[in-house]
Amino acid sequence: MVSNLHKPFIAGNWKMNKTPGEATEFVSQLLIEIQSVEAATVLVCPPFTALAAVSNSLENTRVLLGAQNVHWEREGAFTGEISPPMLRDLFVTHVIIGHSERRAIFHEADEEIHKKVLAAINGGLMPILCVGENLNEREKGKHFSVVQTQLEAALKDVKNPVIIAYEPVWAIGTGQTATPEMAQEMHRYIRKVTTAIVEPASAKEVRILYGGSMKAANAEALLQQPDIDGGLIGGASLNVQEFASIVKIAGSIGQQG
Repeated sequence: MVSNLHKPFIAGNWKMNKTPGEATEFVSQLLIEIQSVEAATVLVCPPFTALAAVSNSLENTRVLLGAQNVHWEREGAFTGEISPPMLRDLFVTHVIIGHSERRAIFHEADEEIHKKVLAAINGGLMPILCVGENLNEREKGKHFSVVQTQLEAALKDVKNPVIIAYEPVWAIGTGQTATPEMAQEMHRYIRKVTTAIVEPASAKEVRILYGGSMKAANAEALLQQPDIDGGLIGGASLNVQEFASIVKIAGSIGQQG
């Protein structure tokens, strides 16, 4: 049996899509499609409004439940925000933090992201920390320094293992994808930087996901890279057959490992 740490980790970020009814129908179909896959860890991240319904649908299954965001306070006068205890009460295990859309559209700063990472860990959630450069930063050769700055800011004082998702922002929703070699180069760099920040024991447990338009057509080539531990899937996670295909590819690679 493949250990959980060495199983490819496939997370579906549904973003602002799917009502509770649509979400439960999706999950019921997904569970049928991937019932024979054992060598991959699967996570779905519905919008807040569908978390309770999906949580019920996932009871007694191997598929994990994640949220797309979290606030850094446990409670208080923060209209529209959701706290770690609220997520844990719905059996949420993971939470996406610092997604490129949160950074760009909602202007989340490194300091906020850092507070969210710490709050998630202290609240019993595994953070999926997103980092990545935009097209301008890559073209100017700043992609490594941008990602390093994001990692150092978000992981300050973090001692626990985390999951990192590398998002080449220029490849999200555009149909473009970093070549497997480009993705591997950055993943290797992220592992080096992260190892220097967190404690050695925790660094060994850090998983790094690729989050730039992974789909069934390119999943195998990306997941075969030595430092790519899985994928944070956006658009392709909204289609049951497409997402299930990625999970099956990951499971096949996990069996080989």
